[in-house]
Amino acid sequence: METKILVAAHKKVQMPRNQKLYFPILVGAIYNYKQGINYQRDDEGVNISNKNPSYSELTAIYWAWKNLKNIDAVGLVHYRRYFIRKWHFSNLNNVIDEKNVEKLLSKYDVILPRKRHYYIETIYSHYVHSHHKEPLDATRKTIIKLYPSYLSSFDKVMSRRSAHMFNMFIMKKDYFDEYCEWLFNILGDVENSIDINGYSEQEKRVFGYLSEMLMDVWIEKNNIKFIENKWGMLGSQHLISKGCFFVLRKFGIKKNKTHF
Repeated sequence: METKILVAAHKKVQMPRNQKLYFPILVGAIYNYKQGINYQRDDEGVNISNKNPSYSELTAIYWAWKNLKNIDAVGLVHYRRYFIRKWHFSNLNNVIDEKNVEKLLSKYDVILPRKRHYYIETIYSHYVHSHHKEPLDATRKTIIKLYPSYLSSFDKVMSRRSAHMFNMFIMKKDYFDEYCEWLFNILGDVENSIDINGYSEQEKRVFGYLSEMLMDVWIEKNNIKFIENKWGMLGSQHLISKGCFFVLRKFGIKKNKTHF
């Protein structure tokens, strides 16, 4: 099985040694003129690299959709967040390898990160407490317009208290193609229906945030056979900041999230 797991990055960082499986991609490359970064650029071939400020790591997904050929599966991880084999994650030696991927995809169609649980709030309330609510409401309207059969799944996902986050996945290629066509059709319509000019630089990354919500909608509606896999994050400071962010939000204070 030929699999490529894209590693989205906006700077030069340490990458997994397995270059056959892991495929570094420079996101927002059209804006990045730094020398000495020999990753695949997301501004080559058919691309939306210029949309990286609002689409975040989705510019890597779009590039793979339009340009990666003759492969069996596609994945996306982040330069500091990976699927792992063991819970202890202190370095890149613990990331999953070809054998892990092939074993899982022999039984399932999609590999997702283990869910994040919010317990005291729904996915919808979590989103609107963290971001502007208008884009998420506009997404629902777009689904009614373009994909009405997905509406009940959308509402069901929004009422849950857990979700597969981070835009991390590994999918069989045919599922990946179907997912991308659906996802980018929705986001393109939402983009044309809202005005984000007054948003902060962080909140302008709205389409990356929305796509985190939409993955489970697509999974739910199409009854995709998936399995959850452990994930880990390099560095502890970000995990601490995420916890602080959660507490601040409970007091009505919004703090910017970090995305690509």
